[in-house]
Amino acid sequence: MSERPQNDDPDPNEAFDELVEAETDRDPDLAVIEAGSRTLRAQAGPPQGDGIPARPADPEVDRALRAVEDELAGRWGETKLDPSVQRIAALLDILGEPQRAYPSIHITGTNGKTSTARMIESLLSAFDLRTGRYTSPHVQSITERISLDAAPISAEQFIETYQDIAPYVEMIDAQQEYRLSFFEVLTAMAYAAFADSPVDVAVVEVGMGGTWDATNVIDGDVAVVTPIALDHTDRLGETPEQIAGEKSGIIKKDATVVLAQQPVDAASVMLKRAVEVDATVAREGMEFGVLSREVAVGGQMLTLRGLGGEYPEIFLPLYGAHQAHNAAVALAAVEAFFGVGSDHARTLDIDTIRSAFAAVSSPGRMEVVRRSPTVVLDAAHNPAGARAAAEAVTEAFGFSRLVGVVGASADKDVRGFLEAFEPIFAEIVVTRNSSHRAMDPDELAAIAVEVFGAERVQVEPRLDDALEAAITLAEEEGEFSGAGVLVTGSVITVGEARLLMGRS
Repeated sequence: MSERPQNDDPDPNEAFDELVEAETDRDPDLAVIEAGSRTLRAQAGPPQGDGIPARPADPEVDRALRAVEDELAGRWGETKLDPSVQRIAALLDILGEPQRAYPSIHITGTNGKTSTARMIESLLSAFDLRTGRYTSPHVQSITERISLDAAPISAEQFIETYQDIAPYVEMIDAQQEYRLSFFEVLTAMAYAAFADSPVDVAVVEVGMGGTWDATNVIDGDVAVVTPIALDHTDRLGETPEQIAGEKSGIIKKDATVVLAQQPVDAASVMLKRAVEVDATVAREGMEFGVLSREVAVGGQMLTLRGLGGEYPEIFLPLYGAHQAHNAAVALAAVEAFFGVGSDHARTLDIDTIRSAFAAVSSPGRMEVVRRSPTVVLDAAHNPAGARAAAEAVTEAFGFSRLVGVVGASADKDVRGFLEAFEPIFAEIVVTRNSSHRAMDPDELAAIAVEVFGAERVQVEPRLDDALEAAITLAEEEGEFSGAGVLVTGSVITVGEARLLMGRS
């Protein structure tokens, strides 16, 4: 990235515009984001290690990675779908079905999938298993989506994996009515990378739904269902029951199903599917669950009941009751994978479990990226996620005054999302991220005014300006006021805010 032009008395706005214009070989929206980070990075403090890779330092590798990203971006995006696994199955068939080379844990649900996947990965790794993890969407770098041994694959390996399968992708593109989508190609890359590694177990998060999701060419030994709520209703159904019907497609014959707490009608659908395929069911609140939780410095202290018994004094460095429930689900999934509760009536080694949970991170989920004032990022993007985030930030931080920064996608229940935050946001700054799916700030502001009132709403079309405005509002009460900022609305908004705040 080019350096800031040097002037004796530079105008910050002119310098910003010059820097954006200088980024002629970059995506224009990303150029704006990276340019804006100049003014915010100095305030945010040094970046911390969190498993989010930066751009490759080698210019040649960076160019090659951008070429792969551009090719993938030219395909159908993740929200344009043809509900079928026909194309991905055809591709994996000519690749030799790499997804059959290892056992897998398959995760669906509406909220909490990525955090649960990262916890499962940490637990399995603590027991010396080689893991592959496939999650989506990414926070900052596309390479985050495919992890080996609890770390994103390198840019070089990402490029090599794509190049290995590219000729076969072209073959399937020529044979099918529609080209393989962005998500289908990435899924094939993940399965191929896991087989090449090779891994002992794959932890796979669905992209959307279940039955026709591209990931559903695996037969997971364990099927995990995190809480189901209304989201992607145009694709999955308008009730929890309908959505559960789609998501239940990942439950395969003789698998173990680990069910988080669900709406009654959604749970009924899952249990019916389990009976149909002779799957074993473990239900939160029945066979496993959270026995106790206390807020602790940097997270929370838990006592979990697993399938094999109790696990006391578990420190989880994540905030919110929802993360405690995710931890219970993750523990039960790993126990089920090891046969605990069915083949073995025992607990797993408690010290290993404690160290695994203590090492968990989930970037962009109640993540603190700055102090004084405190800036928290959370990728909530639907009403259920917003309610969980509102409860978590209230419990963990107790801000005297909280300013929200919201950049949402146009296809979401934005009103329901904002209503969940109305009781805790003193003021809200509405903005947009760089995605083509982002809601126009003025449209978002119109809804926000109806929810919050005009005096509590500020509009800043650029995210960097929105962050600065929110920080300024939080600072108005003084250094020791206890005010904070919560940035939310979309994984993309959170990822771009992380970059702006120096987490790159």
